[in-house]
Amino acid sequence: MKPFIRTTVAALAFLAAGIASSQDWPSRTTTVVNPFSAGTTTDTVARVVADRLQKKSGKAFVVESKPGAGGMIGTAFIAKAPADGSVIGVSIAGPLVNNTLLYKSMSYDPFKDLVPLTLGVRQPCLLVATKSLGVSTVAELVALLKKNPGKYNYAYVGNGSLGHLVMAMLAMKSGTEIVPVMYAGAGQAITSIMAGDVHMACLPAQGVIGQVKAGTVVPLAVSTAERAALLPQVPALRESYPDIVGSAWIGFVAPAKTSPALADRMSKEIGAVLRDPEVVSILEQQMMEPAANSREEFSKFMRDELARWKPVIERNNISAE
Repeated sequence: MKPFIRTTVAALAFLAAGIASSQDWPSRTTTVVNPFSAGTTTDTVARVVADRLQKKSGKAFVVESKPGAGGMIGTAFIAKAPADGSVIGVSIAGPLVNNTLLYKSMSYDPFKDLVPLTLGVRQPCLLVATKSLGVSTVAELVALLKKNPGKYNYAYVGNGSLGHLVMAMLAMKSGTEIVPVMYAGAGQAITSIMAGDVHMACLPAQGVIGQVKAGTVVPLAVSTAERAALLPQVPALRESYPDIVGSAWIGFVAPAKTSPALADRMSKEIGAVLRDPEVVSILEQQMMEPAANSREEFSKFMRDELARWKPVIERNNISAE
């Protein structure tokens, strides 16, 4: 057989095998990697989707937590896993986008070593203020900040976190100066706000909604593009500053060498689960808004996120190292 013919036959055989494997997915146990600890939001999304995929396919889906390095250990594991559909994973903005700007080097390149499958959920961050600040709207807050530059501070959790970036962008867009104060966890940040040790914060709605309902903190705005379905009375930040849009999101990814046919199949199956009314209800109860999309849309979303936050990170010299 001539070399050209052998090459063509081999290529066709490879393509046929890829199509067959995509049609069979899942054909065996699938590991869904969560790059954070059990009980986190990524773990919740992974387990809800894995449970439905298992019931739908009759094949086992096992959620495995691989925490460490702010989600980069688990995300790197996904990137380096076999590209045969046996390993998929969930991850967030840091390991998938922002860490390329926050770290000098990474063990993987999220834009080259991973295949975006679908956006999973969006979570609004909620800008809240201590009651003693005496403001109830973003306009009132900005007016107070302008009168007292550098007098007020905000709590945030982790350099480059969404809350950190949103508050830094708010200061940039409003021409104000707000002093950042970092905390190890959202619980500590919320406690400090209630105690009046810090004046405000933009924190995941899931973690602060209890204090909002109890009236111990004042909700000013949500960070998402639109008002959150579960907090319709709270305006979006972009109603005051159109450029300030951000959500704490979770997406599904696979190793980069996954065939397009297999990636399409996984994207379709995961997306169908995320659109299931029962799953939507379960996730919304956790302040998560399902946001399934196509592989191409998720890829564009990641690059748009990079473009959105790059000037904020660079102007404020934000680093995770």
